[in-house]
Order: sequence, then C-alpha cells, then structure tokens
Amino acid sequence: MAAPAALRRGLLAFRQSGAGRGARACATGIRKVILAVALGLLLSAALGLTTPRAAFAQSFRYNPIPPKPVTQRPANDGQMLVQANEVDYDYNNSRVSAVGNVQLFYNGTSVEADRVIYDQKTKRLHAEGNIRMTDVDGKITYADVIDLSDDYRDGFVDSLHVDTADSTRMAATRADRSNGNYTVFENGVYTACAPCRDDPKKPPLWQVKAVRIIHDQLDKMLYFENAQLEFFGVPMAYLPYFSAPDPTVKRKSGFLTPAFSETPQYGYAMETPYYWAIAPDMDATFTPRFMTQQGVLLQGEFRQRLLDGSYQIRAYGIDQLDPSAYAGQPGDKQFRGGVETKGEFALNDKWVWGWEGVALSDYNMLFDYRLSVYQDVFNSFLALPTEAPSQLYLTGVGNRSYFDARTIYYLSLSGNQSQVPVIWPVVDYANVFNHSILGGEVSYKTNFINMSRSDAAFDPTTLAAAANGTCLLNTADTAQSITRANCLLRGMPGTYSRLSGEVDWRRSFTDSAGEIWTPFASVRADAINADISNQPGVSNFLPTGDTQALRVMPAVGMEYRYPFINVQPWGSTTIEPIAQVIIRPNESYAGKLPNEDAQSMVFDTSNLFEVNKFSGWDRVEGGGRANAGVEATTQFDRGGSVTAVFGQSYQLFGLNSYAVQDMANSGVDSGLQTPISDYVASVSYSPNRIYTISTRARFDQATGNIQRFETEASANFDRWSISVLYGDYAAQPDIGYLTRREGILVSGSVKLATNWVAQGAARWDLVANQINQYVVGAGYVDDCFVLAANYVTSYEYATATSPPILGHAFMLQLGLRTLANTTQGSQ
Repeated sequence: MAAPAALRRGLLAFRQSGAGRGARACATGIRKVILAVALGLLLSAALGLTTPRAAFAQSFRYNPIPPKPVTQRPANDGQMLVQANEVDYDYNNSRVSAVGNVQLFYNGTSVEADRVIYDQKTKRLHAEGNIRMTDVDGKITYADVIDLSDDYRDGFVDSLHVDTADSTRMAATRADRSNGNYTVFENGVYTACAPCRDDPKKPPLWQVKAVRIIHDQLDKMLYFENAQLEFFGVPMAYLPYFSAPDPTVKRKSGFLTPAFSETPQYGYAMETPYYWAIAPDMDATFTPRFMTQQGVLLQGEFRQRLLDGSYQIRAYGIDQLDPSAYAGQPGDKQFRGGVETKGEFALNDKWVWGWEGVALSDYNMLFDYRLSVYQDVFNSFLALPTEAPSQLYLTGVGNRSYFDARTIYYLSLSGNQSQVPVIWPVVDYANVFNHSILGGEVSYKTNFINMSRSDAAFDPTTLAAAANGTCLLNTADTAQSITRANCLLRGMPGTYSRLSGEVDWRRSFTDSAGEIWTPFASVRADAINADISNQPGVSNFLPTGDTQALRVMPAVGMEYRYPFINVQPWGSTTIEPIAQVIIRPNESYAGKLPNEDAQSMVFDTSNLFEVNKFSGWDRVEGGGRANAGVEATTQFDRGGSVTAVFGQSYQLFGLNSYAVQDMANSGVDSGLQTPISDYVASVSYSPNRIYTISTRARFDQATGNIQRFETEASANFDRWSISVLYGDYAAQPDIGYLTRREGILVSGSVKLATNWVAQGAARWDLVANQINQYVVGAGYVDDCFVLAANYVTSYEYATATSPPILGHAFMLQLGLRTLANTTQGSQ
C-alpha cells in the first residue's frame, strides 16, 4: 500500500509555541494571591505606573523541565506499516479503509485511530475516532476527526488538542489549513502549564483564549485575535490582537517585553525594546527609554557572530531636558552618551584575540541611568565597580605553555581618572619543558610591563590624616604633609617599564624510609626603567626623575616532607611534617623602586611554602628563610575528609624584604615583617556533598592574638541552603586599613512549599553593630509561571568624594513562560 503524501509530511504540522510539562498539583491556596498580584501588575502596566528594569533584581527562574531523550530520526524509506483489526479495499471507489485499533507507522510518526480511510481519487486521508498522532519530535496530537489532502495543502481537524515536545499545550474546536501555509484555530486555547494532577479538567494556572489563532508557517508567526489572559480560569486581561513567533523560531524581529523604572533624577521611565533579526549571523536591539523628566534615552546594540568569533557594539545617547537634576555632578550637561564594545576571535585551536572598550561623556553616565555594570542593583550588594576597562589582548594556551599580551585603559567610574594607570602593554609567557634536565623539571616565565599615570595616588595611614585630608594632592603645603608618617603612595606618577624573567628547576627523591627530598633552584632577573614625576610628596617615597636598575635574585633550597600514614577500619590519616630552607642574597633596591602589582600581601597557609610570597613581579623576596609546618589529612571510608595545615616562617639571615617599607608598605603588617613570623593555620572539612566548612587564621607570634581570621560554611539540602562567611581583621594602618574590620555575610534560600521559595542575604558590620546591606525575596516558581518580590539595599555615591548613601529598591517579577517576563519596582 503506497503511503499518502500527507503521511509522508508527518500528517499534521500544527507546531505551537511552548513549555510546561508534567502533572501539576492543584494549589487552590495560592489562587487569591496570584490573582490579586497579577491583576495589579497587569493594570499598572496598562496605566504606565510601574518601575524598574528586569535586570535590577536577581531574577527567579522557572523550574527546569527534564530534557526528553533525543530520538534518532529514521531514514525516509517510503515504507508504511499498517496494523488494524480489519483492512478493506474498495476497488470500485478506489478507497482503502482500516477499521478497529488502527495503527500507522511511518518514518518515526505513529497514528492511532478507530478508523482511517484513504481516497485515492480525491487523494485525501480521513481519520476519525480517538485519534492520537506522535511525531518524531515528540509532539502529540489528539483529535476526533482529521481530513487532509494528499499534499497537505488543505484540510481540517475537529476537536484538536496538541502537546508539544517543549511541554506547551494547545486546543481548538476546529483547525483549518489552506494554501499549504496558513492554519486557523477556531476558539483556540494556549498554555505552557501542565494540567492539574488531581483534576486535569480544571483550568491551568494561566492560559490564553482567543477566538482565532492563525499560524503563518512561512513567516513562523502566531497571531491571536480577540484574546484574553486567564489565571485559574478567571479572565485578567483582554487583548484584541497580539502576535508572537512560533516556538520553532529562535530569533524573530519584533517588540520585546517593555520595562519600567524610576529615579528622582529622571522620573518615571518606560523602555520599549525592539529586536531586529538582521540575518542568521547578526542582530540588533533598539531600546528607547521614555522618561518624564529627561526626555528620551536612545540605546542600541549590534551583535554579529562570524566563523571564528563574535563581537558586539552598544551605544547610548540623550539630550537631557533637565540637566540641573544632576547639579554639582558630572551629569550636569545637556548631552550625555557612551559606547561599549567587546569581541573575541579564534586564530586557531590555541590562540584567541579580542577586545573590550568603553567611552563615556562623563564617568557617572552609566550609574545615573542604570546602564551596563549598574543594571543589576543586586550586584552592588557584593561589589561596587570602580573602573571600566578597555583592552586589546592576545592569548595562547599550549599543552605546557601560556602566553598573554594586552594593553589596558581603565576608565575611572569615581572621577579619579588622572590617578588610574594606563597599561600600554603587559606581556606574560610561561613554559614547562617537556623533557627533564638533570633529572628534574625545568620551567621558565617572563613578564613585561610598560605603564603610565598622570597624578600620584596617596592613601592615609592615620585617622588624623584621613579626617583632615592630609594625603590629598590639593592639600596646602602638600610636600610637608604627605610623608611616610601620614600616607602611603598607592600609585606613582610618571612612566614605568620592567622586563622580568625567571627559570626554575626542581626534582623530587623518595628514600627507602619514605622521606621526600625536593631540591630546587631558581634565578630571576628584572630590568627596570622608571621616570617618576616630581609631584608634591612623591620624593618622600621614591627617587624622582629617571631611574634604571638591574635586579638579580638567585636562590637554592631544599624541601623536606615525611608523610606518616595510619589506616583504620573507618578510614586513613596522613600526617606530613614539611620543612623548607631557601638560601639567597638580599633583595636589591628594596623599597626604592615602584611597586604597582605586588601590593596585595596576605600571608596564610596557601603561600606558606612559596619561595616568593609577594603577589606580583615588582617585589621579590630576599635573604635566607626557612618555612616549617605540618599538614594532616583524614579521609573517611564513607566519604568526606578533613585537612589541617599549621606553620610558621623564619628569616634566617640577611635583609627581611617584608620589613622594608616600599611606596605602598607591602609586606609591612603582613605577619612576615619580624624574624619569626606569625602563625598561620587552616582547616577544611567536607563530610559530604551537603556540608563544607573551611577556616583560615593568622595569630601574632608573640601574643597569640588573632590578626586575621576567616571562616566560611555552607549547607545545601534539597529544600534549603545557607552560606555563612565570617571575617575578623585587625587594623593595618601601615597599608591603609585604619580600623579593625569584623563582619558576617549570610546568604540562603529555602523552599517553603512545593513551589514557594524565599531567599535572602545580609552583611552585618560587627564593629558598628548594624546590618548595613541586605536583600530579601520570595516568590512562587513552577515550570510555567513566576511571581516573585525582591527588596534590596545598596550603596550609592552622589559624587566621587561624598560618602556612600544607602539606597533601597523593591522589585516585583511576573513571568509567563514562552509569552512574557515583566519586572516592576521603585527606588
């Protein structure tokens, strides 16, 4: 029996948009809440009374839909399998009828019905009675009657119900297809929600009903006429007409969901994004923001993906109606705007190059209009961006080597542009030889940097200097007030170049007693050229004018480890004493050269056994030193482990590099500045995948007082999770930390009920005994609907020199999967 053309094309191509799968429990208790809030959102959106952007809050996400197994599409062999209780051949009328438990299988598509008739004269396929069709993509179509032409250009389906592979559902009393392109669904209903598990006949959480739904298969669009949005069967909004791409479309030109925002400076605002799918490899988004007090902010973004990479360009611009709203600030001007761009391209499987760039009319542009890095207020809870980098880079990664070269321009977002450096190039290269030399591993690494800065950057080291502004460049009698007694030099003015290289060799031996001996040797050389501007106070920290220096640091040493292992029925314990001795000369030019990249000095167990504990290339550790400690690890048979490390460092001879003051006092107050260092310890415990605990501490070697203590713990259960970070840091005035810092950061989430989630985070300043930042949120989340609220406190800066002001934001999020996501709020 020849397969009809309609069946060859899959019999039915009613493809709807979608998502939402699985049975849903009837949650009648939430109906009043959802109905009331949804009604308020819809009414306020219609009246234009809503506030900020969706990006302002940490969004709640739909519950993930379990992926369906990928079905391999069978070969199109043109063969059909027909199974039925009875097959009749009417040769007079050229009809073939299959009756009773009919099953058709063709190219991965199956059709089940009570009766199927194929008329060879009219070339139409007619099926009726309990029809169920499943195609190779997983879409299931139910109907009472199907009547289709042989070429599938015309036909109709009665009592249609479709479940798509992406878990959307659609139903209609009748569907008519014409011209091989248009399908009209009469009295159609669409939803992305699964049916109620207890009573599938009840209305879903939300659905869209329309008098007619038209599917344009050529343009891949769905058009809804005389539609209404219902929640639990209650109409909430009437839409005479709207359209949406069908779910087979990943990209489609059209308007996106509007966003609303409000600030005292620009008033109430609405954004109406328009997405333009220019070509398969490029698109653009135009987002005008209409504001009640400042006019129209034009925004546009262009994106293109090429064979070897992609790039994007974003631009902003506004002719402000009321610049005086930003009086006394950089935004007090008529025109403001900016451009951002970034891109990355692969030269081959090992090399990539790229860029990112930012140009602004003023440094407050992004903050004032909540653009770019300031779009998400929640991120400011964690960190406030201070610079926007522009850079061009080239990176290569080999099996045993790494190369990175880039030039960087930092745009200050706090108004201190003259004190921010320009990195003309910085180049790093590292390589490990793939063959041994003298039986050991040999590696080398290099670094080159050339940078410049216009003005010096000072920080106070005393409370009086901080209160009086002693370290500011505009201070009267600056040269007398900016001294090492009051200030440190955070950034030198002028130009600075350095070329560094280091070669390392190490080899490990294990003797018959199980002791591990690791001799090592290294030699490092730095060629430095600096032209330091003679600005007020700078000569108190560095020699001004031209400076050339050649610094060489050879080192040899030995590391010793002797692991003791004890095995018990419950697990094993390894205790490993570690000792390390390093012999080398004193650091040349200690404290007399610029230090730009080695200012971060944190002494803990992670760098206890590093040959050079400085964080960058501008400083190098000198003098004889011994490092000693012990590491203990217990591994439990049923999972989990505990690791503890304790140790100390000793200056054996020569100049202690950490006791020498450089321009930023790096190393001073680090715990290494004395001949016998502070004690460092750490403990980490991971009993299972649920709990993790880790602690790091540094204790004064003379008094035992805590100088630095951090502990963090997290627990992740099926219904809730929590993370706690506690930090206690003694004052370190020599490096700019004038007072003791102690605080707790707590974050967590809990699943209150099947679909109800609450989350929050708080930062508690224990010194001031106050919670200074927090975020709390709660929401209803399932596979097709999100209703959530977030309240966020965050710091804002009115000017570059003013103290931070604690701001507040409230966000309300409503999401209908596959149709819309809306966020509203106020600040």
